[in-house]
Amino acid sequence: MTFQTAERPVFVVGSERSGTTLIMAILACHPRLAVPEVAWYYSRFRPYLFTYGDLAEPDNFRTLCHEMAYGLRTPFWGMKVNPATFGDEIFERARGLEMSFRGAYAAMFETYAEAVGKPRWGEKTPYNLFFIREIVEDFPNAQIVFIYRDGRDASAEFLGSSFGPTNIYSAAELWRMGQDAVAPWREKLPADQWFDIKYEDFVRDPVEQIQALCQFLGEDYDPAMLEFHTTPTAKRRGQTKDNWALAEPITEKHVDIYKDLLSLRDQRIMAWVAGDTLRQYGYGDILDPLELTPTQVAFETEMDGRYRAATLDAPGGWIVMESYNDWLIEQREARRRAGLWQSVPDPAPFPIGETHEEYISGMRAQRRWKDHFSVKREFGRAKAVL
Repeated sequence: MTFQTAERPVFVVGSERSGTTLIMAILACHPRLAVPEVAWYYSRFRPYLFTYGDLAEPDNFRTLCHEMAYGLRTPFWGMKVNPATFGDEIFERARGLEMSFRGAYAAMFETYAEAVGKPRWGEKTPYNLFFIREIVEDFPNAQIVFIYRDGRDASAEFLGSSFGPTNIYSAAELWRMGQDAVAPWREKLPADQWFDIKYEDFVRDPVEQIQALCQFLGEDYDPAMLEFHTTPTAKRRGQTKDNWALAEPITEKHVDIYKDLLSLRDQRIMAWVAGDTLRQYGYGDILDPLELTPTQVAFETEMDGRYRAATLDAPGGWIVMESYNDWLIEQREARRRAGLWQSVPDPAPFPIGETHEEYISGMRAQRRWKDHFSVKREFGRAKAVL
């Protein structure tokens, strides 16, 4: 069945710490574009739709709508809603579109667009770069904006964040996986559907780059887009450890930060893990690779997992959203016990069964290490919710 939105939806994708939040904030300042905070819908729900049973059954579809409506990182995207009825309102709206994931998805974003008085909606979730095929299947008229950045800079920022990899091997691996995932789609999708932004070029000449982006989207350029740093979203994020730069005008001072933040050993490990990918994306000055032994790789991987779990409830940690993610997994198991599903389809939807399934699906730590450290859940700590 063909599903066509009235206006072409916009999807901003890119590896974390590559500038996706910057593009989100800029687009949200356009008078016609409604771009809320991150949703994580494709990674958290799309691969696991089979666990809801037949979505043509209203009760099953209502469950999906409720979990999507109430699980946003920023509650209700800041909309003034009645929390007691919002889930059912999304269910009713989605049912009028299509009783499917994309119907629920479109209902959420249409609701937001109406709330902010704009005709066209867009979304930014970094790991949507692993779900381009699904996005194009669901929304054939979608336009995709891909921002990429030197993996050494992205990894350097990741290592200093409160939610990502904790050593260079793990950071480099995730960055490489993201770039490799979109590589075939950059070649396959037509020019009116796929748009590349190179972070370094963007911050050096933002006006020209934003004008080109608007031309791709078929929208008029508006100078107000450069005022993104004055918006409530930017000010709120600007108070956090990981997004303080969003509350400032665009600057190129974050280019080549790896030269100060990554040791020579880290740069050489990055070259071993992702040197070829760096070159494919036009980056140079790559050091001779330092190959790790299987034992060293195993050590780095395990220590990364341990640190991620142990710091979830640290200052600035992500325990609130992680607790919701864990709850989602338990709901899947509860539905299995209730007989709505029995086994994972064959072949399994990506990333189910993959080594990094939990990270790709939006988890910030692996279940094995959360159990190991007896990490307790928290659902109401305001400082962890953006």
